[in-house]
Amino acid sequence: MPHYEHILTERRGDVLVVRLNRPDRLNAAPPAMFDELRAALGDLDGARAVLIAGAGRGFCSGADVGGGALGAADPGAATFEALTEHYNPALLAIAALDVPVVSAVRGPAAGIGCSLALAADFCVASETAYFLQAFVNIGLVPDGGASWMLPRLIGRARATEMMLLGERVAAAKAHDWGMIHRVVADDALDAEAFALAERLAAGPTRALGLMRRGMQAALESDYAGAMVREAENQRAARGTQDAIEGGMAFLQKRKPVFKGN
Repeated sequence: MPHYEHILTERRGDVLVVRLNRPDRLNAAPPAMFDELRAALGDLDGARAVLIAGAGRGFCSGADVGGGALGAADPGAATFEALTEHYNPALLAIAALDVPVVSAVRGPAAGIGCSLALAADFCVASETAYFLQAFVNIGLVPDGGASWMLPRLIGRARATEMMLLGERVAAAKAHDWGMIHRVVADDALDAEAFALAERLAAGPTRALGLMRRGMQAALESDYAGAMVREAENQRAARGTQDAIEGGMAFLQKRKPVFKGN
């Protein structure tokens, strides 16, 4: 596996594990960390699922621009460049993946870290986790796609509460709101999140990729357009070896063995 400065990568079977690795800063993310994340996701090398986690006590406490934006001649321009050239491309790379993504969150998922955690298809959180849009507390606005993502996940009223009040949302409340997939004990987080990623990696990979991209497209299309996209995706899925295996397993009353093709 390639060596990175701000993340750790590990291939565990068919799962690519990516771990943010600045535990002394609760994995506060400099632009280079998201560049490395994007690079790691661009070279799956056959991995059929991705697990994103944080080293130490936190998932990601937000962006860390090292004072660069505040010290710049034009702080607004520097922030815009950091988002459009570094943070946003990594989040878009997650959206464009052909394989499912799981995030494992303990401690803070704040700011851009909240956006990263919720960009996964499944967010598994420990009882210590919390989600925070703290921008209002420093006179800034949500970024990393949060203003698009949160209303779609939890509705306008709750998204407004998160963004305009800037208060922590504990893991239990996030689960009640439908923002995340599951809450587990802190000492069970790594195993539970990996087990989910491993389950997804054993699924019909091409169909799963079509599903995740189809849902993204459906959020931006009308009812009829969504059905057309579904029909196109069904045509593509029907031509895969996994679909043949699934059909045969159904007829033979056995569990299918999907190979991801």
